[in-house]
Amino acid sequence: MLASLEALLSSVVDYAGLFPPAKLELPQAMANYAEYQATPYAWMLGRFVLPVSRLQEFETLLPEKPTKWSLSIIMTGDVKEAIAQLQSFNNEKIAITSLEFPPLPPAEIEKILSFLPAGIESFFEILLNSDFKTYLPVLQHTGAAAKIRTGGVTVDAFPSVTQLCQSIFAFAEAQVSFKATAGLHHPLLGKHPLTSEPNSVVTVMHGFLNVTVLAALVYQQKITPELALELLQESSSNNFHFTTDGISWKDYQLNIAEIEKTRQHFFRSFGSCSFQEPIDDLKELKLVH
Repeated sequence: MLASLEALLSSVVDYAGLFPPAKLELPQAMANYAEYQATPYAWMLGRFVLPVSRLQEFETLLPEKPTKWSLSIIMTGDVKEAIAQLQSFNNEKIAITSLEFPPLPPAEIEKILSFLPAGIESFFEILLNSDFKTYLPVLQHTGAAAKIRTGGVTVDAFPSVTQLCQSIFAFAEAQVSFKATAGLHHPLLGKHPLTSEPNSVVTVMHGFLNVTVLAALVYQQKITPELALELLQESSSNNFHFTTDGISWKDYQLNIAEIEKTRQHFFRSFGSCSFQEPIDDLKELKLVH
């Protein structure tokens, strides 16, 4: 395993097997997560994504064998009630490491920020429409992060290359970290079916290598917006080079320290209902074995 690839993709996939298009039952999604932890690719596995409404059900289904459960909780319903439930939750097998909030008005986010539990990362979903930048001052200097959708089960759920590019630059300028969710099953930009159904619509999907490498170059102030658009549209692995010491795209280089700093402070992870698809595609590109 190349150290540069490991730095780039360590714990990068938050497993969201309960959500579309997979929509697995909770026992199957839990079994998958436990199984992935026992594979040689466990280093890429991040948190298990779970709605707060299913936390008690999740606890009753916990297997006997020791599995490290790091949960990212999707917050729904009354936020104060949900946070109180989480604060009273006590199970040594489970670590609640992050909270994810649905799209909310900036004023509502400000209220929630005042009573968030310490030591748990919080992500607030921001819609990539014309006024998304108005959310950034609310999140700045708070330790809270943004969450953006990079796809879904309909064509219009995928942001344009321009929208995605502008959001990454805006987050970097504001020093607001972010995670992505949905649509990043594949390493590189390409056309793929939206679901596993036989007659599924095919659309262009963003690549998680494109997004992650770009986030690092933007955060390290090494790339212009014009070239950033080109990188997001890169559909060939030929211009990406991974070595023991770093990563490059064309002539733009990142060392391991820069990559690690980006992952720690800027691009946190992406949610995916599949862990296997990203692995299979990386194998096809001969980046993992």
